[in-house]
Amino acid sequence: MGTVGDGVDNAVAESFFAPLKVELLPREVWSMRAAARLAIFAFIEVWSNRQRRHSTLGDATPTEYEAIVR
Repeated sequence: MGTVGDGVDNAVAESFFAPLKVELLPREVWSMRAAARLAIFAFIEVWSNRQRRHSTLGDATPTEYEAIVR
């Protein structure tokens, strides 16, 4: 990996976590950890994997990309 502060090394991870932090977490306060886990799982599985277009995948969703690759 690069040096501390290199944005290139973790650009893909940052582009994943940024929408999670901005769009999901400020909307709700969960009283139980299980409810928070379920909301985060739904955010990742439903929105990020099936609807969000990823520039690292040629502007396809991960589901579309896997269908193309297979």
